Amino acid sequence: MFLDIKQLEVHPLDFEEEFQPDVIDLGGEARQRTPLKAAGHAEIVEEHHGKHQVIKDIRLRGRLSTGLELQCARCVEPVAQDIVREFELLYRPLGADAGRDELSVTDAEAEIGYYQGNGILLEDVLREQVLLALPLKVTCREDCKGLCLHCGKNLNQEKCTCRVSMEDPRWAALKEIRNRIEH
Repeated sequence: MFLDIKQLEVHPLDFEEEFQPDVIDLGGEARQRTPLKAAGHAEIVEEHHGKHQVIKDIRLRGRLSTGLELQCARCVEPVAQDIVREFELLYRPLGADAGRDELSVTDAEAEIGYYQGNGILLEDVLREQVLLALPLKVTCREDCKGLCLHCGKNLNQEKCTCRVSMEDPRWAALKEIRNRIEH
């Protein structure tokens, strides 16, 4: 759905959209399992910069929800993750802030995005919001044992038969000193 600046100037827009899995590309980080449902409101907000310059920003307020499948950070097994997120976003025309002196950025200004051309795609906004809602690291369970570093077996499903000693390389220097003293 394209949010056209010209149409938003005439009247604000309420939207309620549903995107089936694989319609919005989330990259390799996540796979969408359930439809992505989004509802909200889009409107134009005019900002006056100086006496003669008026900037038309697009303000989006809404909520999204979907079910994703992520990979466990330890054993790489699939993990179901539900995402529910409310958002309030402000998009300014690209280049509107060009030429302004460098100033420190306030928290409000850090939340400003930019659009190019005559508007923005709602799908792009939703993709960004879903990716921002992803946890940095997800595990299938708290006590996940992960994969064997040597043979790659999932240690949650079977025991590893590797005989490699698991020494911490950070202790190697002290072990070398001990060996010198003993010999």
